Amino acid sequence: MPKNTKVTQLQHSNEPVTESVADLLSLEHPMDYKSSQMSMGLSPGSTAPGRALLPDPDAEDGRPAWNNKLEYILAQVGFSVGLGNVWRFPYLCQKNGGGAYLVPYFILLLLIGIPLFFLELAVGQRIRRGSIGVWNYVYPQLGGIGVSSLMVCGFVGLYYNVIIGWSIFYFFQSFQYPLPWAECPIQRNGTQAIVEPECEKSSATTYFWYRQALNITSTIDDTGGLNWKMTLSLLVAWIMVCLAVIKGIQSSGKVMYFSSLFPYVVLFCFLVRGLLMKGAVDGIAHMFTPKLEKMLEPQVWREAATQVFFALGLGFGGVIAFSSYNKRDNNCHFDAALVSIINFLTSILATLVVFAVLGFKANVMNEKCVVENAEKILGYLNTGVLSKELIPPHINFSHLSAQDYSEMYGVIKTVKEDNFGQLGLDPCILEDELNKAVQGTGLAFIAFTEAMTHFPASPFWSVMFFFMLINLGLGSMIGTMTGITTPILDAFKIRKEILCVVCCVIAFLLGLLFVQRSGNYFVTMFDDYSAGLPLTVVVILENVSVAWIYGTKRFMQDLEDMLGFRPYSFYYYMWRYVSPAILVVLIAATVIEMAVSPAGYNAWVESEGSEHFHSYPPWALAMAYALIVVAMLPLPIIYVVRQFNLVSDGSNKLSVSYRKGMMKDISNLEEQDEQRFILSKNPSEAPSPMPPHRAYLGPGGTQEMTNTNYGTSTKTGYQNIGSPESEL
Repeated sequence: MPKNTKVTQLQHSNEPVTESVADLLSLEHPMDYKSSQMSMGLSPGSTAPGRALLPDPDAEDGRPAWNNKLEYILAQVGFSVGLGNVWRFPYLCQKNGGGAYLVPYFILLLLIGIPLFFLELAVGQRIRRGSIGVWNYVYPQLGGIGVSSLMVCGFVGLYYNVIIGWSIFYFFQSFQYPLPWAECPIQRNGTQAIVEPECEKSSATTYFWYRQALNITSTIDDTGGLNWKMTLSLLVAWIMVCLAVIKGIQSSGKVMYFSSLFPYVVLFCFLVRGLLMKGAVDGIAHMFTPKLEKMLEPQVWREAATQVFFALGLGFGGVIAFSSYNKRDNNCHFDAALVSIINFLTSILATLVVFAVLGFKANVMNEKCVVENAEKILGYLNTGVLSKELIPPHINFSHLSAQDYSEMYGVIKTVKEDNFGQLGLDPCILEDELNKAVQGTGLAFIAFTEAMTHFPASPFWSVMFFFMLINLGLGSMIGTMTGITTPILDAFKIRKEILCVVCCVIAFLLGLLFVQRSGNYFVTMFDDYSAGLPLTVVVILENVSVAWIYGTKRFMQDLEDMLGFRPYSFYYYMWRYVSPAILVVLIAATVIEMAVSPAGYNAWVESEGSEHFHSYPPWALAMAYALIVVAMLPLPIIYVVRQFNLVSDGSNKLSVSYRKGMMKDISNLEEQDEQRFILSKNPSEAPSPMPPHRAYLGPGGTQEMTNTNYGTSTKTGYQNIGSPESEL
């Protein structure tokens, strides 16, 4: 070996060194560098007598890997495409200008969505660790990013699986005809039969949701005890999730073949069926008719940015965890663009389906309104309240169309202007029905279920719809659970089967909070407070730690060495300037909205059969803000303890699984060009594929180790050859 190489200098140096590569490898198989392939002058691919070349480090590190690329893509798609694509995106389209909303959404997808998704895929794939290990490596003082990400995953997983439980309950209730939410229940009092008052004041589907399914209380203060139907459904949901993730990606990868693809089959079936029904075109036309003036409103851009942010699962740790099981030369740039576009197109497909079905429902409800009000007018005509001369001669009450009713309504309103309000007539305008914006559980469990009651063979469509929701939720929960278990498995040597079972049991017990009779109010609280602000902070710190602390140029060089090509300069400017700026604005807007908007929830009032907004009581408000604080607390705590060296950051430790990889790297150092591996291709060029995030410190941790190759003082960092052990 040439005597001016870094390895021989460190071996023969008299300078006291705390840990050298030889020290680190001494716990494994010691290697005689003089008899190595480099010093013997062997040709590439040959072996020394009595010594076989070590296998590829990726194969030796014992880390599981995806069976094929399709499994991985389906896992990322399953994680990113979730319930929000079905019940959040269509609502935002309707609320924020229809087709015009797609413009800010797509722009922000390009500016923050794809670049940040690419960033997470790249760091996970390169460092091959979960969220905690990745950010411990990039910048140990910001190691709290991974812990905060894990905690948010925990909070979201607790209530997200409750929604899967609700879908399971509705799924099993769908195996009957007629559907149990098709009509209001009848109460019999002797010979009298009366409609349930609560149902009569609302609707059959609304009554079934609030009373039969949730059996909800009127306030968050009144817990009402456990709802045993929902408790059993939640147990089934956690058993499903546990079975899906118990073997890690070996089991979840197989599940994704079905859970990621089946929802598309259902969506296409619903789209075809919806387009064949009356009113579907009205719904789609209403949806995509652009209201361009909406694009000038800041609120539209804020909500588009938030939707882009959460649609791709940024900050949860699931994206990093999934990509950490890839080979290092996988084209993660292509993956980022592919998954992002699939997510966007899925949202559009879901929007088409939702508004085709809601358009059909709006026509049914409008026709019902026309019939009811026509009967009122006939009654007024028979009693002499209205003159028959007010009715246009061409109108036939036995075949009354919406246009005929609208004409008749206009005439009566003009003539009876003074006492028109006393008649109690409704305008029955289709546009008004289409403008009734619903989202979340209101869309899935009330509006959509009501529309399906009017379908031919309604139980079949109901079973398909809720089975689709279960699969959409399961795909997202697998990613969420992987974001929790992967960093823990990286840091602690425990069996993943045991960890998964323990996590699911604990989550089920904590999830009992959401299956009380007041549980829906806590689901709303967690949805509003546990993820929004903490995740936005997590992602901007991810961006800053890579682009400004680690260095965008160094990161771009890493990507070039990893992918075999240099990504577009577009990403350089997005990561360094544009994405952080947009995220800062998003954080500010979120804080302002939280400060301005009253903190509360929509409570169901049984006596009125409707929802009313209630402010949170002090204890509930404290709980809501505690969710934000607890999720973000690891960030300052870990920064302080690492900054003042109160605990080790693990930077001088190499994972045992990487030591064998290091041995091969050192034995092949000369063939691969030593300067490129340790310094760079030339002293003035960008660093190597894993450049050190700081200098290696000598004894006492205060003196930097240097050498004088090329007449310069060059910092060395052995941790850049592998990745450090993930630890707090």
